[in-house]
Amino acid sequence: MMLNLERYDRQIKLQGFGIEAQEKLASAKVLVIGAGGLGCPVLQYLTAAGVGNIGILDHDRVSLSNLHRQILYTTSDIGKLKTKAAFERLSSMNPEIQINVISERISTKNAIQILSHYDHIIDCTDNFPTRYLLDDACRILKKPLIFGAIYQYEGQIAVFNVEDKKGSSTNYRDLFPQPPKPGEVPDCNDAGVIGVLPGIIGTLQATEAIKLITGIGEPLINRLMTINVLDYQTAIFEMPAENLTDKYIPSTIMEFEMMDYKVQCGIKQIGIKNISPAEFYSISKLPETTIIDVREIDEYPKLEIPYLSIPLSQLKENSTQIKHKNVIVVCQSGKRSLAGAQVLQEILGSDYNISHLEGGINQLNQKINE
Repeated sequence: MMLNLERYDRQIKLQGFGIEAQEKLASAKVLVIGAGGLGCPVLQYLTAAGVGNIGILDHDRVSLSNLHRQILYTTSDIGKLKTKAAFERLSSMNPEIQINVISERISTKNAIQILSHYDHIIDCTDNFPTRYLLDDACRILKKPLIFGAIYQYEGQIAVFNVEDKKGSSTNYRDLFPQPPKPGEVPDCNDAGVIGVLPGIIGTLQATEAIKLITGIGEPLINRLMTINVLDYQTAIFEMPAENLTDKYIPSTIMEFEMMDYKVQCGIKQIGIKNISPAEFYSISKLPETTIIDVREIDEYPKLEIPYLSIPLSQLKENSTQIKHKNVIVVCQSGKRSLAGAQVLQEILGSDYNISHLEGGINQLNQKINE
C-alpha cells in the first residue's frame, strides 16, 4: 500500500514514530471481534490511523438502543448488519485500507480459521463464553489479544498473550480462572452503561494495538488497567501468570474445537432447553404452558402475550404460582432467564419442562423487526 503522507502527517511527525511506524501500521492485520460499544471506537481510530488490513466480525444488527454509545452508526442504519454499516462508514473514512467483514458468530468451529489470518486480535465482545473462547484460541495460535470490558461506569483494558521483557505472558484465564455464574455479572442490557465509557475503553484498546504494532511506548502487557469515570479513579495492576493446568482448558486445536464454552460458563444446562426467538411463539402455545418474566416489574418492553411477572430475586418464594408443567422463562438478554430456569429446575424437579429464551426479549424484538 502506497502511503499517503498527508493523511498521516500529524502522527508521522511524532518523535519516535515517523514513516517506519506508519509503514508497520500499513502492513498490520488486525481483527476486531464485536462491532458494538467497544468495537466502534476501535474500528474508527484504527481506520483513521492507517492500519492496512482490518477485519470486522459481528453477527448482530443495529438497534435503536445501540445508538447512545455505538456512534459509528446512525438512525438510518437501524436494522442493518453492523458489519455492513461499519464497512460503509469506515470505507468512506479511509478508502486506502482494506476492510474485511465477517457477518457471523465466532465459535469453536470457525475461530481458528478466522483468527489465523490476522496478527492482532481485539476482544470487543460482551459475554463470558466468547471471552474464554478467544483467550484459548489466541493462546493456542500465539496471537496477541487486546482485551476490553465495561460495566456501568467502570472499564478494564489489558494485553494478553504477549511476552514481557522477562519472557512471561498472561491470559484472560490468569485474570479470571473461573467464569462467574449466570446472572452474577449483568451486561449493559440489564445493568445499563453510560454512553461515553465504551468510547474511552475502546479508544484505549486501539491505542494498545497501535503501540504493539509500532513498538512505541509500554503496552499493558501482563497488566490490567481499570478506570471509573465517575471519579476518575484509575489503577494498573500487575498480573502474575498462573499455572493453567485445569483439565478443562484446551491446549491443542483439536481440544479447542471440542470445547463447549456455554457449558463451561454455565450458559447451557442439562434439563433446561434453550429456545430461540423463532421457536418462542410456537412453544409458548403448547397446552398448559406458563411464561415467566423474571425482570423487575418496571422494565420494558413488555411481552404482548399472557405471562407471569416474577422478578428473579422473588422467584423461589413465588414458585407456587406456577400451575403448568411447561415453563418458559424470559428476561431482557437471556442471562437472568437462565438463572431463573436453574432455580425452577432445582425447586420443581424433572416433572416440569423448563425452557429459557436465548438472547431474551432483545433478540425476540429484533427477530420480529427483521
